[in-house]
Amino acid sequence: MRALLDTSSFLRFVAGSERLSRQAREFMEDFDNKLVMSVASLWETAIKVSIGKLELLRHFDQFIPEKLEENEIDILHVRLAHLSEMMKLPFHHRDPFDRLIIAQAISENLPVIACDSIFKEYPIDIIW
Repeated sequence: MRALLDTSSFLRFVAGSERLSRQAREFMEDFDNKLVMSVASLWETAIKVSIGKLELLRHFDQFIPEKLEENEIDILHVRLAHLSEMMKLPFHHRDPFDRLIIAQAISENLPVIACDSIFKEYPIDIIW
């Protein structure tokens, strides 16, 4: 099964955080499942690192590619269909990165691994 990671789920997973649900961790650790991460999450992470809101164990250019490869996570690039879907979304969620992730999930028919309760306001399946 394929699933789309939200930014915080990815960061919690690679940090080994206890704040990741058991169900999400088991799904992510099962290599029979295929994980994808939006380029929006990479962008959000880079911004948070650059403004000092997030600290990674190593430089972004080393840490992120290593964790993506180590966990066999593919990058989901933004397509026009994703942006068109995002424009249709009601504004339950105002965060532009999360809105794009939600739109990608709808467009690609993917469940999202996320703990953000606002995601449940949209027609997507949540793994948490």
